[in-house]
Amino acid sequence: MVAKISIGSSLYGALCYNGEKVNKENGRILGSNKIIIPVDGKADIGQMAENFRLFMPKMGKTKKPVLHISLNPHPDDRLSDQDFEILAREYLDKLGFGEQPYIIYKHEDIDRHHIHIVTVNVNEEGKRLNQDFLYQRSKKITTELEEKYNLHKAQREKISPDTPITKIDPTGDIKRQVANTVKMVGMRYKFQSMGEYNAILGLYNVRCDTADGRVNGREYHGLVYFATDDNGNTIATPFKASRLGKFASRTAIAGRFERAKEKIDVAPTKRKVADALSQSSGKDDFVTKLKERNIDVVFRYTDEGCIYGVTFVDHDTMTALNGSRLGKEFSANALNARFSHQSQPTEQAPTATVVPIPTPTNTTSGSQSTSSAGTAPAPTQSQSAHSDSGDYDFTLPGLDLFQPGQSFNPDEEEFRRRMQRKKKGIRRRF
Repeated sequence: MVAKISIGSSLYGALCYNGEKVNKENGRILGSNKIIIPVDGKADIGQMAENFRLFMPKMGKTKKPVLHISLNPHPDDRLSDQDFEILAREYLDKLGFGEQPYIIYKHEDIDRHHIHIVTVNVNEEGKRLNQDFLYQRSKKITTELEEKYNLHKAQREKISPDTPITKIDPTGDIKRQVANTVKMVGMRYKFQSMGEYNAILGLYNVRCDTADGRVNGREYHGLVYFATDDNGNTIATPFKASRLGKFASRTAIAGRFERAKEKIDVAPTKRKVADALSQSSGKDDFVTKLKERNIDVVFRYTDEGCIYGVTFVDHDTMTALNGSRLGKEFSANALNARFSHQSQPTEQAPTATVVPIPTPTNTTSGSQSTSSAGTAPAPTQSQSAHSDSGDYDFTLPGLDLFQPGQSFNPDEEEFRRRMQRKKKGIRRRF
């Protein structure tokens, strides 16, 4: 069983996130201590906050009095609601928080059911509870509970350089998959633009769009990630970068653009592309010969079928390069002139991704585009697209105040960001 602990200042943020899950029927309240729970099972967030406030010091010196914990059993452990509640209460008792006010939530929005606990780490006199070696003690407790109740040993998922990148599985946890893909692509590949970034992501059925606008009177400049099928159709609600982790943020990706400039050597890729082009009888043959050299190519087309963009993804050098970076002879204009006698590829043709020009829309957050794709068997079959999209959710903007914690789990990263980030010059109420 994996326990993840976040310590922060916003009690309302933690209650709101979990309460919304309950009220949208994606979760349930399993139990509480010293907190009144409505008999209808709904989460009255305001009333719960008031209940907590009764046990919170008005003039306490603790800047981060809120403790948010998630307990994640192994997927093979089939636990009832009663089992979850027993585990949560025993965990809190052993951790020294058994007498504190708390609420236990069960999340059911993904196949891997798990529980969340919201509590406070100060007593009624305003003194902070013992937090020495909190994470070490927590690990010892979860190990004891696994042994006591004969549970599978569950470890935090770690991403290593050897972890394979796979296409999005629509039947799995899409948010986790998107986050893993984004994290691993950023770890391994070098790219200098959004088009090059999307060329890589598209191989695994992920797309990233920029989002610029105003939210609650403030300018917003961020990224939104989409999971797609092989034809480029969105298959799930898009995810703001803040929900995946800071590694997915616009600032982080821009930093990768800058660092890549000093690391990229175009010569190896250029030689392979030139060799494939010289031996090709046409565009489809060109794509095939590139794949033999472990290179995927992404073509972007106008509505009239003209090539206006091309990106080469070299899986040997782990580099994505727009054609113009390799030389004029590999630019979109040059390749369009060379292959102009051929029609736009169909889904059945063994070609790279087809990406139409985005159609602007009247929105403050960007514009939206659609794409269709052929097959790309090496290293995977997929498509890639890049456009700006306004299809994202800015509801409950206060929930983006968590920072990533020590371990990577996208299901819980939003909590960490809320709990750890503090607005400058603004004192938040509990």
